[in-house]
Amino acid sequence: MAAAASCPLTTHVLNSADGVPATRLALSLHRLDSDLLLWNLLTVGTTNEDGRCPGLISREAFHPGMYKLRFETGSYWQSRGQTSFYPYVEVVFTITDPEQKFHVPLLLSRFSYSTYRGS
Repeated sequence: MAAAASCPLTTHVLNSADGVPATRLALSLHRLDSDLLLWNLLTVGTTNEDGRCPGLISREAFHPGMYKLRFETGSYWQSRGQTSFYPYVEVVFTITDPEQKFHVPLLLSRFSYSTYRGS
C-alpha cells in the first residue's frame, strides 16, 4: 500500500453499536473503467486497531473518476459472533479534483450504516 502521509484518500470505520473502532475489517478500493463500465480493483486492506486503513492509494495513482470502497461488513460481524443485515457496504463516489484530500468514514451497526465526506 501507499505511504499514509501521501495518501489523498482515507477511511475510518466505527462500530457505532458498541462505540468502538471496527478493527480487522476487510475492505477494497476500486476505480470504474469508464469505457468498459467495469470496476478495477486497486488495493485491498484491513482496518487497524483504530479502525483506519492507511495507504489506500498514492497521490500519483489518484486520478479523476468514479471510485468505490467496499467494506466486508458481514465477515466483520461474523468474526464478532453476530449476524448482520448487510453482507457488505459499497460507498461509491466521484473524484473531480484529485489534488484535494478525501476522507470517507463509515459508521456501522449490524442493521444500519452511514457515511459522509469528511475532511
